[in-house]
Amino acid sequence: MNVSQLGSGLSREAAAASGMIIAFHAQQTPDRAAIISEAGDRTYAELNARGNQLARALRAAGLKPGDAVALLCSNRPEFAEVCVACQRGGFRLTPVNWHLKGNEVGYIVDNCEARAFVADARFTGSAVEAAAMSPGMMIGLAVGGDIPGFANYDAAIAGEDPRDIDDPVLGTQMMYTSGTTGYPKGVFRREAAPVSPLLVKLTETAAFRDGDIALVTGPLYHAAPLALNLNFPLNSGIGCVVMDKWDAEDTLRLVQEHRITHTHVVPTMLHRILSLDAATLAKYDFSSLRWILHGAAPCPTHVKERSIDLFGPVVFEYYAATEGGGIFVDSHEWKNKVGTVGKPLPGVTVRIVTDAGEAAKPREVGTVYFEAPSQGRFEYFKAPEKTEGAYRGNDYTMGDMGYIDEDGFLYLTGRSAEVIISGGVNIYPVEIDQEVLEHPAVYDVAVVGVPNEEWGEEIKAVVQLNEGYAPSDKLAAEIVAFAADRLPGYKRPRSVDFTDDLPRMPSGKIVRRTVRDLYWQGEKKI
Repeated sequence: MNVSQLGSGLSREAAAASGMIIAFHAQQTPDRAAIISEAGDRTYAELNARGNQLARALRAAGLKPGDAVALLCSNRPEFAEVCVACQRGGFRLTPVNWHLKGNEVGYIVDNCEARAFVADARFTGSAVEAAAMSPGMMIGLAVGGDIPGFANYDAAIAGEDPRDIDDPVLGTQMMYTSGTTGYPKGVFRREAAPVSPLLVKLTETAAFRDGDIALVTGPLYHAAPLALNLNFPLNSGIGCVVMDKWDAEDTLRLVQEHRITHTHVVPTMLHRILSLDAATLAKYDFSSLRWILHGAAPCPTHVKERSIDLFGPVVFEYYAATEGGGIFVDSHEWKNKVGTVGKPLPGVTVRIVTDAGEAAKPREVGTVYFEAPSQGRFEYFKAPEKTEGAYRGNDYTMGDMGYIDEDGFLYLTGRSAEVIISGGVNIYPVEIDQEVLEHPAVYDVAVVGVPNEEWGEEIKAVVQLNEGYAPSDKLAAEIVAFAADRLPGYKRPRSVDFTDDLPRMPSGKIVRRTVRDLYWQGEKKI
């Protein structure tokens, strides 16, 4: 099939199946904005042409279909170009978290068996260290400046043909999970999985139409922003305004300026937008928003309620991960089932398993398991022992705890590694977080278990304060009393500590283990 003849007959479906969906849109609307960013803009025609040039440059360097490409890059147009090149060149793309240390970046670049490494000059130190740890690398390309030992990205692709390649091969991605302990794990599939029920639902609810435009709010090295903020709209012919650094007021400014219709956020972003004062919120018109999708971390109920009140019934939530999943809820359903993350979509089976290994009753908390598809099951790349630990027969888990109610709606209570065990009772910190967050002084909180000689663990709230509040014993006592009025006795925090910031993953999840471990130094915690 000669895809240079896209405009004269190749269907959208065929273009997608061959990795040429961006080429299809470039044929249909060449001058439509694909990427708008501080680092530069791209029309669909420009994005498509540069994707072709990069695919050819990588092939010229010796890469073959199935070879891996590592990408260490900020939110800029070249990130999308690498995605396009890998999508049609048959390469396996692994974006890398640029917050990691150089040796951690090197572990991923080497572990994913990268033959090419595209790196942003902003992260020169990490790129150089990582390249030295990756003997299998055949070519390094530097974006946005020079990196010792790397060729210049623009110069490398400048001499290549920008026309559509004649022999596309659909590429893949292998994302690395942002685990809280040990090295990240590559989520690998030996064969393509069936079309995700979640993608079908997202397409239905997004209801893209001409003139729509999406806002990219999160770092593209993370699975959710890449899949849902960039690839999903771009592959649907919808351009993206790309933020390189997120800010609450700047988000509203961009929504108004570009008449943004679709975006994906994490609950922390919603919380911080809601924390803006009334005068600031009143400055901006965000009525263009028709679809605000959130997931990746638990959302406190009061944040969700206020978000729906502010934006209208355009707030949608999903529960899934790089490994899979497929839970979804819209604003109307959520109002009737406050706190839920939704119901399993058609074709998705969820089971709650108790600590005793038995099927949980309605509203009984246990580990959340998904039934794995018969085709395209994930495994952790070169880590069979970790793969085995994630599966239970034909079911797998991401380690989350929760329960299903009588109507089939799923509620999450935390992660198995975060459970506080006090006096033999399991306590789920997410439930306590939500109540403490209601206090007007609290900007953010991580509830953890700390050592207690009598009970094994007791509950502590580690609090980041809103502006205008200062840490004090009086305020700590006030927060403890506030929580005590809203929680049963065994769930009440016994103390409060204050911090300037809380550690978070790129997804917005608090790294609760990091907070907790500060209190267990010298103690044994299993």
